[in-house]
Amino acid sequence: MKKNRLSQLGLASLLALAGMGAHAQSNVSLYGLADLSVGRTQAPGGQSTNSVDSGKMSTSYWGIGGKEDLGGGLSAVFKFEQFVRMNTGAMGRFDGDTAFSRTSSVGLSSASLGTVTFGRNSTPLFVSTLLFNAFGDSFGYSPSIRHYFSSGTVTGDTGWNQSVMYASPTFSGFRFGAIAAFKTGDAATDGKNWGLNFSYGNGPIAASLVFQDVKKDSAVAALDDTRTVQLGASYDFGAAKAFAQLGSIDNKTKDVGYDIAGLGVRVPLGAGAAIAQWSRIAPDVGSDRNTLSVGYLHTLSKRTELYAVAMSDKIDNLGTGKSYSLGIRHKF
Repeated sequence: MKKNRLSQLGLASLLALAGMGAHAQSNVSLYGLADLSVGRTQAPGGQSTNSVDSGKMSTSYWGIGGKEDLGGGLSAVFKFEQFVRMNTGAMGRFDGDTAFSRTSSVGLSSASLGTVTFGRNSTPLFVSTLLFNAFGDSFGYSPSIRHYFSSGTVTGDTGWNQSVMYASPTFSGFRFGAIAAFKTGDAATDGKNWGLNFSYGNGPIAASLVFQDVKKDSAVAALDDTRTVQLGASYDFGAAKAFAQLGSIDNKTKDVGYDIAGLGVRVPLGAGAAIAQWSRIAPDVGSDRNTLSVGYLHTLSKRTELYAVAMSDKIDNLGTGKSYSLGIRHKF
């Protein structure tokens, strides 16, 4: 028995050492973000609910990513990233969401030529929207994210299946990229998407211009064809960082358009920052929507922060939705 136990311990040690060696060679890392809060949620004209929520400031997720040096400045890269509902332990953003709906991609990367990835990729429109507003990627409180991706304006998800994406290197602060999602051959969900993005960042100033065209339906339902143009900019004054966005969405299926404007600010304050963001949807037909969010982020460490945020969400001819959250966000 003692000999068997020693053999088992030796085998376990060898497996651990082999795993460490593989990790070092392929540079694989485990990472993610956990976001939980308690608060009140109310849609315009709706009833309020009090609950413990996951992902109000950033959608909780975990991921595995890696990079292998192939020589000559070329590397192989991959990512598998899965959303998690921390308040229940369920996977995905909602019931029926796919296992790795945040990202599942593999590709090649070169410092001089750029990066090409295949699979499910986050769209440049989503990335630009989160970069140029004070609340980042918050589906709970960013007026910009909510107006583009959960208010019936832009169609298609924040990530595209069956896609190929290219991101260029940086040339004196300038970058560009493209994404395309191809037809699948399924008549019920057929179509193709494409997008282009151009950006600049140097010192205190940054800006982006994004074009997106959606014709690819989802796997479960038909989507409207939409074309989106968005311009974003930010300037860091030191004492405060200002954000601005202008966007136009043309819904070709319904023959209706939407103009979206946003302004935001982030002000370093104490051991954190005060943030505010306003955005308005002005449709060709129907009611305007004005959303204002304010909050304070308190930094505990490089990876952990507390937050207190509130939002006023108003659609003309409906009651104002009033929401707030107190939460914690931890990166690992």
